Amino acid sequence: MLGFPAFTGHGEPGRQGHSDAATRASVESALHAVADIEAGEITVSISGSYVILEGFVRRRGDVERAIEIAEGVVGRGYVRARLLRR
Repeated sequence: MLGFPAFTGHGEPGRQGHSDAATRASVESALHAVADIEAGEITVSISGSYVILEGFVRRRGDVERAIEIAEGVVGRGYVRARLLRR
């Protein structure tokens, strides 16, 4: 052993060893960066290996679009949405 520090969570699928805060910030930035979705009413949280999207969207298809954007950051299958359309 060479004495390097252990990286906990590195093998956790979908997260690539990132902290919850870094993952949440990355997803929030990605949602706010796209022009075709209004992300102001979407809250991003982390539960275990999953990113949780909660809040409201304005148009049909925005739920699927928000999931697609978040999955682009954390990986397919690691996003759960609790979004409602107003």
